[in-house]
Amino acid sequence: MKAFARLLESLVTTPSRNAKLTLLTQYFRTQPDPDRGWALACIAGSLELRNVTGSTLRTMAEERVDPVLFRLSYDYVGDLAETVALIWPAPSEPPDPAPLRLSTVVETLATATRPQAIQHLAGWMDRLGPSERLALLKLATGGLRVGVSERLAKTALAAMQPEDADTLDRIEEMWHGLEPPYIPLLQWLEGRTAAPQVDLTHAFRPMMLAHPLDNTLYSVEERRERLHESEESDRITVERLTERMDPAEYSAEWKWDGIRVQAVSLGGERRLYTRMGEEISGSFPDVVAAMDFEGVADGELLVVKDGEVAIFAELQKRLGRKSPGPKILKDAPGHIRLYDLLHDGESDIRALPFAERRARLDAWFPRQPIAGRVDLSPVIAFETWADLHAIRATARDVEQEGLMLKRLDSAYVGGRPTGPWWKWKRAPLTADCVMMYAQRGHGKRSSFYSDYTFGAWRDGPEGAELTPVGKAYSGFTDEELKRLDKWVRDNTTDRFGPVRAVRFDLVLEVNFDAVQRSTRHKSGIAMRFPRIKRIRWDKPPHEADRIETLEAMIPAA
Repeated sequence: MKAFARLLESLVTTPSRNAKLTLLTQYFRTQPDPDRGWALACIAGSLELRNVTGSTLRTMAEERVDPVLFRLSYDYVGDLAETVALIWPAPSEPPDPAPLRLSTVVETLATATRPQAIQHLAGWMDRLGPSERLALLKLATGGLRVGVSERLAKTALAAMQPEDADTLDRIEEMWHGLEPPYIPLLQWLEGRTAAPQVDLTHAFRPMMLAHPLDNTLYSVEERRERLHESEESDRITVERLTERMDPAEYSAEWKWDGIRVQAVSLGGERRLYTRMGEEISGSFPDVVAAMDFEGVADGELLVVKDGEVAIFAELQKRLGRKSPGPKILKDAPGHIRLYDLLHDGESDIRALPFAERRARLDAWFPRQPIAGRVDLSPVIAFETWADLHAIRATARDVEQEGLMLKRLDSAYVGGRPTGPWWKWKRAPLTADCVMMYAQRGHGKRSSFYSDYTFGAWRDGPEGAELTPVGKAYSGFTDEELKRLDKWVRDNTTDRFGPVRAVRFDLVLEVNFDAVQRSTRHKSGIAMRFPRIKRIRWDKPPHEADRIETLEAMIPAA
């Protein structure tokens, strides 16, 4: 556990991507099997241990220390696992001196009942120091946030074979056919064995992702600041793209408001995957039943009623349901809109240029005995960038998220290569809202109040009152976060664990993609993808927007 704890601690405190890669590669090279494989599974998000919950940790801690002291400590630290790790008392008897291995923890928790897991966890906590205890608790609760994506972990694995430029692609291909603790994969990367033999016929193919196009013209200083935020670091402005590129080199289509899926239907077997490779066939049996074709296709999962794409909230009713009932299948019928072909029958065509793959898709689709719930995303004709600007300006009118731009010569490559594909979302909606509550963040933000619930004004029994309309935790710089955190602490009116109610004095200008009706929210509406555009230190709260202003933004039925 010590090596794993050191790795996690280093990853959290290391901002540089290259430095993180070095740390990960060194760990995978030096640690024994199966420990390093279980660590890989934890970091890549492919390990699930669900026997220990946050309430369990809280109960365990309050049985050993004064509950009031624990709650005060939790309020100060802001992270439950970190609080428990720090406050855990020394055992009354000398602990077992034998080192605790990561593989022992994972393999024990994987088969333990909840009471057994709690008993094991308490015994291990008595044997470990604060750093190892924190790693143990993060592992046991699934709360691992160290700034490492699955793609970055795979890139670190590929660095074990630096002489082979294709290693990362091969890892991506075989990844979903392997299981933790990945011993055959790691031994192959060390040159000790041949590459794992994986049947990929019905496996997930790594998806090709797009980079966002940014319409905002930042000053040099603003861009330098925002490059510290990961969500901004891969952005390129529309002006830069259109200055460099010939529009004849690109294809365009609408960006549909659903979720990305991969449909695999070969040799009588059918599977439906999300963009992260999670199989959701059981959640969408109506869609799987309609996949009456031979091939592998990339597309968008939607809800379509009477020939019209429903709002995303309708699709949300289906997501996460392992076995949907007849009513939900009828009320929210699933549908796939295809826009790329990866396998034409058993023939893998991902290496072909997009123009050829799209032509193959257009020719392939009519040959399949598909009876509904599957169709093609139409290509949008344009000649100049000005044409495309004008088309994008109509996105909200036709209830689309924006446009997708794809280079006609681009092969289908897993990951997010810079250049071939771009997503150009419609201009966001904007509203001035008032901060109502603030909550501590996670990971490196666990000491800051970085998640903000905000509201709009409406008429109440006693006059104007605020009602919550959204929550955001992005859109501001590190320096702005420090100032916001101080403002929250100085203007707190009440506390609810890690949440603070604040004076209704600070206006936040919020960007969001859409407003939808919602019975789950007290205000009756829900914002889609809210993020903070700027902090209106200068604006009095009574001048913030009213709920009627937001309701007017809801598309007509």
